[in-house]
Amino acid sequence: MTIRNVSAQDSTPEPANEFEVLLITGMSGAGRSRAADSIEDMGWYVVDNMPPKLLIPLVDMMTTSGTHDGGVHKLAAVIDVRSRAYFDDLAEVFSHLDDLGVKTRILFLDASDEVLIKRYESVRRPHPLQHGNRLIDGIEEERELLANLKERADIMIDTSLLSIHQLSTKLYEAMLGSGPSTVSVHIFSFGFKYGTPTDADFVADVRFLPNPFWVPNLRELTGMDKPVSDYVLSSPGAEAFLDAYEQAIATALEGYAQEDKHFVTIAIGCTGGQHRSVAMSEELARRLRARGLSVTVSARESAKHHM
Repeated sequence: MTIRNVSAQDSTPEPANEFEVLLITGMSGAGRSRAADSIEDMGWYVVDNMPPKLLIPLVDMMTTSGTHDGGVHKLAAVIDVRSRAYFDDLAEVFSHLDDLGVKTRILFLDASDEVLIKRYESVRRPHPLQHGNRLIDGIEEERELLANLKERADIMIDTSLLSIHQLSTKLYEAMLGSGPSTVSVHIFSFGFKYGTPTDADFVADVRFLPNPFWVPNLRELTGMDKPVSDYVLSSPGAEAFLDAYEQAIATALEGYAQEDKHFVTIAIGCTGGQHRSVAMSEELARRLRARGLSVTVSARESAKHHM
């Protein structure tokens, strides 16, 4: 298979200025694999242990093949520097990305020699640069190789005292900011008569509200329709419930962000999943978005409407 290599003389591909590249590198044993998992969870396309030179055709392909959908493409590559020749390749990569106008950042993960030794001893594997010598010899050689790359890193995280969850939280803070804004929330409505969901972090029961099903001119509508929404949200107890539930969710999200939980699902149920739960889901989503949160909404029983 041949992949065209766009030279500096070619015209800059249109999507290149919407493209981002993150190079994940650092000391072996400092947490590159865990970092790659977290970056992938943030929506990046991640490639692991790719020789630097292969990044050039990969970026060219992704910025010229028409695979973009109007959004910003984000490519993260885990770079394992095994020799000085890799640095010559990296210099070529940086030059090419600059020519394309691609935004490029370097994430460097480090840890103390003592911690790296303990981690390698715990997994009983040799250091990639050990070459039959002492473990510390491999660590020192790698540290020397990476010195220049560490100096030009945009993000540097020392993982010596971090658990894998604390590392993930640090990465979210570095890439997206801190607090609840790093948590993605999905809210869905459902009907209890069709079964209680098992995939939700929170389940709310709004069957205490008057049921629009018993109002003839509302029965055939759903909570997405304004007459039903107005009826539900103006019902006694609806606003008080939303005020309290919104605050409870906001408090939980603050804690989740610190505990490396960045995806939360909230289920809101009524009897049939058509009126009260739909209206309350939409209103809760509106309130959480007003707090700066990323929220999506769906209706589990939408296909059952008019059945």
